[in-house]
Formats: sequence, structure tokens, C-alpha cells
Amino acid sequence: MHCLIATSFYTSSIAACVASKNGSISWAPALQERAKALESDLASHSIEDIRKAVDAQGRALLGAMLDGIQAWRGFPRQPRPAEPPSIWREGTTRLLDYAPQGDRPVLVIPSLINRAYILDLTEEGSLLRFLAAQGLRPLLVDWGAPGPIERGFDIAAYMLRLRKALLRANAIAEGKPVPVLGYCMGGTLAVGLAAQAGAGVASLALMAAPWDFHADRPEQARAVAAFASLHAPLWTALGEVPVDMLQGCFAALDPFLAVRKFARFATVDPASPSARAFVALEDWLNDGVPMAAPAALEAMTGWYGANRPALLAWRLGGEVVDPARIDVPALALIPAADRIVPPETALALARSLPRVQVIRPGSGHIGMVVGRGMRETVWQPLASFLGRYPG
Repeated sequence: MHCLIATSFYTSSIAACVASKNGSISWAPALQERAKALESDLASHSIEDIRKAVDAQGRALLGAMLDGIQAWRGFPRQPRPAEPPSIWREGTTRLLDYAPQGDRPVLVIPSLINRAYILDLTEEGSLLRFLAAQGLRPLLVDWGAPGPIERGFDIAAYMLRLRKALLRANAIAEGKPVPVLGYCMGGTLAVGLAAQAGAGVASLALMAAPWDFHADRPEQARAVAAFASLHAPLWTALGEVPVDMLQGCFAALDPFLAVRKFARFATVDPASPSARAFVALEDWLNDGVPMAAPAALEAMTGWYGANRPALLAWRLGGEVVDPARIDVPALALIPAADRIVPPETALALARSLPRVQVIRPGSGHIGMVVGRGMRETVWQPLASFLGRYPG
């Protein structure tokens, strides 16, 4: 898919250079000034010279991308961190205990999309092991791939699983409420959990949790809903959304990203920590899981398309999920360079919570939880917040 996209950019650029030369391209308003400068630069060159220059540049970029892909494929992998013990299971959902001897449990909820170990990517890049080293006891909800039962799950069914996981965490805390940490879609689910089972939740930490899906780039959100509606019959028949289709949705956010990142990786010292970190993250990105069809359709059409959470039209057990009614301390970590959850999408949730602190790191969506520079700006404040409640 990435190679096909890159080839399309390359071939369409050759065609576009002719149109740029004769001024027949209709430029977007935001590009008008740059377009004028480009046309001025092209004026003194022949069409053939321009075509050859674009062709050479395109071939070089494609070659660098392929070199990077080959370097990634042949990179010597380090073993993943040993998986912690599972202390509860229902269906394909497990609760992994990152500090069995600890006495300050924190329920950690990842997204239903992609694998949960993004929060435990490498020994040196593991948010959960960092939290454990700070005296906390992270209990990670590992959704796994949908099994025969989960393929019929909507979001409410997953919420029932979450409530059982929360009860297990409360039992470890001797009946006391526990902090809940949600990442990405897991943050949205954490809000639903706090709304449903408020007595069991001591505090709420949200990392890039989407809420108002039309606050930024609403046309993109509606495109996700249209894509889901188009494929609903297939997904319903399968019982799940295939991994490749989910990957395609993410690739559409920045179609040229793969070209840039693999071309850059081709120049990285393979012995460097940054090379190891890139490979670990890229392996995770390509180790996806399908998503249960009912839950996916509800999220894509009901959340992205109809914007139900922000309009207070999302209901669980007949009750509206209203963040304004969640009267527990909250921390919202909202990365400024997030392409997956645009900042305004998450800020809308923070503005609705009555007792919230907001931190805006200068990172991206994934960089916030795996970046080496995030310990001081994200991980340590998060650990301090989670350790504060209950006091």
C-alpha cells in the first residue's frame, strides 16, 4: 500500500510539472503565494528540463524509501520485554499486572485499535514499567484480537468488560476507588467508565482522548463515517474490520508519511538507539488486530460521523455520558502535534471536566507514550498525578 501511494505521487508529479509550467493548475487559496513563486522559477526552464528534474527527484525519493524498508526488514530485533502475569481474563480480554507486589493499582485502558503493548514497547521505552518504578501498580487491559464472542461486541459490551476489570482493580485496592488511565480511544472509554461506575474511580488521566470529533477537520471525520458506511455490509458479514482496512484509514491521515519516515530511516546509524526505537515502533504498527464490526461501526459512524459524545448523545445503559458530571480529579495530556487526535478534539473533553489539569507536550500522538524525551514532560507528571489519588 505504501509503495503504491509513493508511486502514485511520483507519477502524478511528473504529469503535474507540465501543468505547473503552463499555469493550468487551479491552486488552493492557501498555496497561491507559493504557486506564484514556483511558476516564476519554472518560467526560465523548458518542459523537458523540468520533467527530468522531477523524475530524478522522484526516483531518488522512491529509492531511499525502498532502502529504508529493506533496512527495517533486515534489522536485528531485540526480544520484547517479558509479558507480566495475567490476573483476570474474560474471553480475549486480559488484565496484565505490571507490579504484582505493589499496593497502588491503576487501571490502564488502551484503544480497541492496535495492540496494547504500545504502552510497554521496549525496556527503555515502557510507560507502564516507568509507572511501576514510581511505586504504582499498572493493570493493563489487553483487549487482544476479537474472538467468536467479541465479534458481536458493540461499545456497550466492551464497557461491561471494563466494569469487571475495574471491579478486579478495586478488589486489589481493598474496595477503594482506583485511578484510571486511558490512552486514545481508551481515554474516551475511560470517561464512559467513570460516568457509569464513578464510585470505583478515584481519578481520571486521559492521554490524547478524542471527544468532539468535529472540533477540528470535521470533513475528515465525516469521511471516516462514509468509509465505514460503504463497507458496513462486508464488515458485518466478517464480524470484524480487517487489519489492512484499519491500516488504510490511518495511512489516509498522511499518505506521504511512509515515504518520509523510511527514506529518513535509510540514513540512520543502525547501531543507534533511535534506529532500535524506530524498528520497535514500526513492528508494533504492523502488528495490528482486527476490530469487532459492531464496535467499529458505532465508533466510526456514531462518534466520527454523528459526533455523539460531544453532543451528549452517547448513552450507556440508557444514561448520557456527560463529562461535566464526573466529579473526580482529572489530568488531560494533549500533544500539540497530534495528527490522529487533533488537539481541539481532545481539548473539548478537558473543557467539559469540572476538575481538570491540562498538560500540552510538544509531541505527537504516539511519541507521547514512547518518546525518550517524554519522561520529564509527560511520564513524571502523570506518575505524580496517579499517585496522588486516593491519597
